[in-house]
Amino acid sequence: MSSPTPKKSCNWPVTLLLFIGAVIFILGVLYITLVVALKDTTQMARVLSLPHPFVFQNFAEAWKMTDYPRKFLNTLIITVICLPFTLVTNSAAAYAITRNRNRSKFFNLVYYYFISAMFIPFQVLMLPLVKQASFFHLDNILGITFLYIVFGLPMNTFLYCGYVRSLPKSIEEAALIEGLNPIQTFIRIVFPIMKPIHSTVAILSVMWTWNDFLMPLLLLTKADNQTLQLSQYVFQTQFSTNYNLAFASYILVLFPVVLVYIFFQRWIIAGVTNGAVKS
Repeated sequence: MSSPTPKKSCNWPVTLLLFIGAVIFILGVLYITLVVALKDTTQMARVLSLPHPFVFQNFAEAWKMTDYPRKFLNTLIITVICLPFTLVTNSAAAYAITRNRNRSKFFNLVYYYFISAMFIPFQVLMLPLVKQASFFHLDNILGITFLYIVFGLPMNTFLYCGYVRSLPKSIEEAALIEGLNPIQTFIRIVFPIMKPIHSTVAILSVMWTWNDFLMPLLLLTKADNQTLQLSQYVFQTQFSTNYNLAFASYILVLFPVVLVYIFFQRWIIAGVTNGAVKS
């Protein structure tokens, strides 16, 4: 006779506190952002109150002041170009390192060289990066896209190497028997198998390149090359900040990311969960 299955208990007070905290710190911030974006300057004294009347003109003014179409296009170009090159180059590097670490001191050294870069703060590299980027003419949209691919290599190598180690070598041995060389094996067999970790790296890469502020601030000095994040500076003057227009602009910057999440949430969640666990 089987023993009865124990009932799972739920700590409702703790669950309720966590829910209230999530509402306050997540939905509360979104609420403040939205109501401030819909107010005029005379209503700033009462931040939590609903706007009366609703000033939708703030979004049109923010769109115009930030030159939204051009800045959106610049950010989109950087993100779209960076993503496929990041997936292909970083996964190929991690595959070569993982499969050769045990028999080559060089690849083992390269692995630790990449991983060590994760522990170097970006602030240490800022001044040398600015000088070298100017010398090699990388202070433009294509140049900063290349730098995003390079600077993402340490973290992505760590993720890809962990996933490649979980793949059975018998698949590659079978491909070798069929007459495929290592490059063909990677392109035709290994790269498609890595779809779960590709999803995880893609999410991290898109969120980083879209939301990054510091690297564009250092390198993109020309107004025509600036991204959406840099355009937020236009609302801050020497003596004051136009908070209503600034918050309206923040919503315009956030809106494309929210749309991407709504339409691709199934693949995003699957990529995070599958990429985090070895198969």
